[in-house]
Amino acid sequence: MQRRNFLGMFAGAAVAAELPRVTKPRATSGDAVEPAWTQMLTITVGPAKADLVGSTDKVLQAAVDYAARYGGGTVQVLPGAYRLRNAVYLRSGVRLVGSGAGSVLIKEPSVETRLAADSDWYDQEITLADARGFEVGDGVCLRARNPDHSGSNVLKRTLVARNGNRFKLDRPLRENFWLLGQPTVSTLFPILSGENISGVTIENLALDGNKANNGNLDGNYAGCIFLQDCTQFKIRGVEARHFNGDGISWQVCHDFLVENCHSHDHTGLGLHPGSGSQRPLIRHNRVERTDIGIFFCWGVKYGLAEDNVIHDVRKAGISIGHRDTDNLVRRNEVVRSGEFGVLFRAEQKGHDAAGHRNRIEENRVLDSGGDAGVAVDVQGETRSIEISRNEIRETRGPAKRIGVRIGARTQDVKLAANRIEGFAQSVADLRSA
Repeated sequence: MQRRNFLGMFAGAAVAAELPRVTKPRATSGDAVEPAWTQMLTITVGPAKADLVGSTDKVLQAAVDYAARYGGGTVQVLPGAYRLRNAVYLRSGVRLVGSGAGSVLIKEPSVETRLAADSDWYDQEITLADARGFEVGDGVCLRARNPDHSGSNVLKRTLVARNGNRFKLDRPLRENFWLLGQPTVSTLFPILSGENISGVTIENLALDGNKANNGNLDGNYAGCIFLQDCTQFKIRGVEARHFNGDGISWQVCHDFLVENCHSHDHTGLGLHPGSGSQRPLIRHNRVERTDIGIFFCWGVKYGLAEDNVIHDVRKAGISIGHRDTDNLVRRNEVVRSGEFGVLFRAEQKGHDAAGHRNRIEENRVLDSGGDAGVAVDVQGETRSIEISRNEIRETRGPAKRIGVRIGARTQDVKLAANRIEGFAQSVADLRSA
């Protein structure tokens, strides 16, 4: 049966390769091949004189859902300040376009309280110890120690009904939130979010996380933009600022373009191509004053990060690690990173888990770390790395600084035609130590 299936699939692929090219497509029921329409549905949102008038997440969500109902289109966000008590959940085929810096989506201040009663995995309600500041429609994050192991349960939900301190959720919990795990609920959520959707564009918006008035929620769950299990996204001209977590985070997402964005002043990561993401294209962005500039998470492959400017991050300008393979990092400017300019992380599961076959080309890496800082650090059992034609410089004096450090357990790390200046040690090759 397996052999028959395989031969059938092979035959089908061969027939598809011989099909005539579609030259005059028509809109046919169920067919993804369509004409290139010159005009699609556009709906405007704004504080006044718009198709949908308002300045909250509710009116933005209504516009997105309206466009999605008719197969996609553009939501034009007119100038104004929009205050959000919940994420705007994107839909497939919808283009969300702002008016530049004048279209600002701001996260409202968060509140937090304990749960006052156990909720089981099959429940769809929670009881709050103090319900002040919580409203029906709020996006919330539930957190607790898992009663069965040392980890945590973290869930995002929406409050959809209320009776005193009891709130109904939009979806069941599917995890136990028992008082012995000290569960809490807080009004934390991404500004823009999406799961299992495709063909979305986000352009020309300012997103403000209001971090001074919000608790922390890390980039595995939130950010100014947080996306999970999505494909074919274009994020252009977005300013993501002041989130108590990440700027732009996408997890298990493929064929993403992040271009001409400005991600700055977050407590977490600036740009976070997350676990399992394939073929990210990250170019012409500016990242400033974040924990890490561009963080290649787990299993990010066949990506290109080029022509980005990364200044004044607290740890590494660019970080590559767990099974992040076959990526190209070129023509980026990394200046004044707190610890490393470019870091290949040491993975504890051995060489099979390291970030192999990555190329670091034509980058400009200046003034990395403190007195013992390292501009480019290749750690762990990383293999088959090419570092070529980069400008790696230190202008503050040599101190104990190192230009390129090659770890003792690495293999096949090639340096070619780099300009390395101003360090106490230009290249520290620990393999020969």
